[in-house]
Amino acid sequence: MTGGRVVGVDVGGTSSRALAMTLDGTPLGRGSAGGGNPNSHPPDLAAKRVAEAVRDALAPGGGEVRGCLLGLAGESKFTDPTVVDTFTSALRQVGIAGPISVLSDAEVAFAAGTGEPDGTVVISGTGAVAARIAGHRKTSWVDGWGWLLGDEGSAYWIGREAVRTTLRQLQAGEPPSPLAEAVLVEALPSLTSVAEPRVVNRLITAANAEAPVRLARFASMVSTCAATDPAAAGIVARAADLLAGLAVAARPAGDSPIVLAGSVIGPDSPVGVALRAALAELTPAPVLFATDGAAGAAWLAALEVVGPDAPRPRTRP
Repeated sequence: MTGGRVVGVDVGGTSSRALAMTLDGTPLGRGSAGGGNPNSHPPDLAAKRVAEAVRDALAPGGGEVRGCLLGLAGESKFTDPTVVDTFTSALRQVGIAGPISVLSDAEVAFAAGTGEPDGTVVISGTGAVAARIAGHRKTSWVDGWGWLLGDEGSAYWIGREAVRTTLRQLQAGEPPSPLAEAVLVEALPSLTSVAEPRVVNRLITAANAEAPVRLARFASMVSTCAATDPAAAGIVARAADLLAGLAVAARPAGDSPIVLAGSVIGPDSPVGVALRAALAELTPAPVLFATDGAAGAAWLAALEVVGPDAPRPRTRP
C-alpha cells in the first residue's frame, strides 16, 4: 500500500468535523469548525470553515494528502461552478493538492456505520431522509424533501406536532399536558397562566413569526416528556412508524444492514428505541448506528485512492 494521507469532512449546518488518516486506517488528527454547508451559509464563509477543520486535522501529521472528501446534505449545491471554485480555493490554501470529492451525508453516514458496500441508511435530524446504498453510493432516496413538502419523522416534524398538540389542547379547553406546558414556556416565556386571554392566538403568532425550521427545537421536549405524557408518546410512536416506512421504501431486497444516523434517532433516544422496535418487526436486517461521520468520509476518501481493500479507521486519536 502506498503512503500518504486522506482527510474526510462531515459538513453540517451547525458544525464541520474533519478526520485525517493514513491509508492503512491510522487516524492522525481531527479538526472542527462552524457550519460549513453552503446551503445554510454563504459559500465564502462555509468554505472558510471547512478549510479550518481540514487544516487542524492535518496539522499533527505529515506526508502527501492523496484525497479529500466532503459529505453533506444537499450536495447538489456543488453543481454550481462558483461554489466548487470557492471550496477548491480554500482547501488548496490549507494543503489539499489532490482530488476533492463531494458525496451526500447519506453515503458518509452509511460508511460510518458499516463496512458493507450495500444497504440502507436512515437519517433523522432537523430533516429526514432514507437512501439505498449500493457500492458505497446512493442509488435512490425517499423523502428528504425539506420542511414544506416532507421530512416526516424529523425534528422539524416532531416539533411541529408538539405545537399542534398544544394548540388542540388549548382549543378544547383541556388542562395542558406536560408537553404542552413545556411548549408554552419555550414559545411564550412571559405567559403566567393558560387562562390569559388569546393564548391560542399568541402561540400561533409566535410560531409563525420565526423561520419554520425553528419548530425543530420543540422536538427535545417530546423526548423528555414521552415517558410521562401520552401525547408526547404518541408523537414518538408516529415518528418511528414514519421513519420505518422510509427505511422499508428505500431498502433493497435481502438482509443488508440498515444504518441509522442523526440526533433524533440516537441509540438511547425515545424515537430511536421505537424505530428499532418497528424495524425488528419488519425485517431481520441488522440495525446499526453511525456515530462518526468524519471517519466515514475519511474511509470513503481512502477507498477512492486505494480501492476496495482500504482499511477502515482503526481508533480515534
